[in-house]
Amino acid sequence: MNTASIAGLVVGPGSSSTYNVSKHGVVALSETLYYELAQRGAKVKVSILCPSWVNTRICDAERNRPIELRNDSRTLSINPGDEAVLQAGRQAAQQGMSPDQVADSVFQAIRNEQLYIFTHPETKAWVCSQMEHMLAEHNPPIAPV
Repeated sequence: MNTASIAGLVVGPGSSSTYNVSKHGVVALSETLYYELAQRGAKVKVSILCPSWVNTRICDAERNRPIELRNDSRTLSINPGDEAVLQAGRQAAQQGMSPDQVADSVFQAIRNEQLYIFTHPETKAWVCSQMEHMLAEHNPPIAPV
């Protein structure tokens, strides 16, 4: 089971490019692995977890960085727009699905040998819309800021 994010399938305004690229990479790696394992008739399977907001401390990831590599908070300035996005992310995470609920979804999907795990079914409409725009060769709509 590889953990991506819904951001591994769709992106939108206000999201981090580095985060999105890494999550798209997890999806591409997992999809490729899915085909490679199937071609070999392997008993091992792969699943990709694509959650939306989960009640974790994702917005406080700086805590995981080694002390010697952390940014100096005294000299670090965040513009008000970025700070607002960070605070909105913190609030969304706090209101998100519990890690236990995500784990239940993961175990059920693994038992079902399911490749994609969408913990938040409402995000499927976003994926569908993104694909429809792509296939029609239309630019996706830009949400007002």
